[in-house]
Amino acid sequence: MDLLGWIMIGLLAGAIAKLIMPGRDPGGCIVTMLLGIAGALLAGFVGRLAGFYAPGQSAGFIAAILGSVAVLALYRWFAARR
Repeated sequence: MDLLGWIMIGLLAGAIAKLIMPGRDPGGCIVTMLLGIAGALLAGFVGRLAGFYAPGQSAGFIAAILGSVAVLALYRWFAARR
């Protein structure tokens, strides 16, 4: 259930990250939402390492959005370099 929660939060966070960082993405809306899932997983992983979240606890929505924006920025940076 923990992974399913991260996926649902990640889809919403990816959509909000797209609104925060408008512009052309090399992959489109679907890839942006998948990057949102990756951002939510990243936020949960970093939050657990930092001690913000207990094992079994998913990342907060704001943290998932910040993780999604970070992953989207990295994706755009690497895609622009190609």
